[in-house]
Amino acid sequence: MGEAMHPAVTYLIYIVSALVMLGVFTAVYTAVTRYKEFDLVREGNIAAAMSYGGALVGFSLTLASSIAIHASFVMFLVWGVAAMAVQIVVYVVVANAIRGMNDAIVENNIAMGGLLGAISLAAGIVNAACLT
Repeated sequence: MGEAMHPAVTYLIYIVSALVMLGVFTAVYTAVTRYKEFDLVREGNIAAAMSYGGALVGFSLTLASSIAIHASFVMFLVWGVAAMAVQIVVYVVVANAIRGMNDAIVENNIAMGGLLGAISLAAGIVNAACLT
């Protein structure tokens, strides 16, 4: 994409697209989880912030890797959608594997929020590395 365009235009296309994808990810992820992350965060729930933050950073790592490695804008979009799917699958698998995880996050169990956030982050790191 960047060969024929001025680098500033390419930058703007990627940054705007990535920010839109972050917004879409947030909408989808928070619709899938069984609790309302932003309501909980507003109430000071650290566990919800940690679990969502890990998923967001994990997703972002794959976006960053895709932008840095792939010259094709279409592949950037494809890998962004794949990264979103990975984070959703991680949440669903962990929520089903760890009994009571959703309730623990609502109850501000920081250890549980940190665990889910760390698992999501780890999945994002591995996913991003798979693009190389």
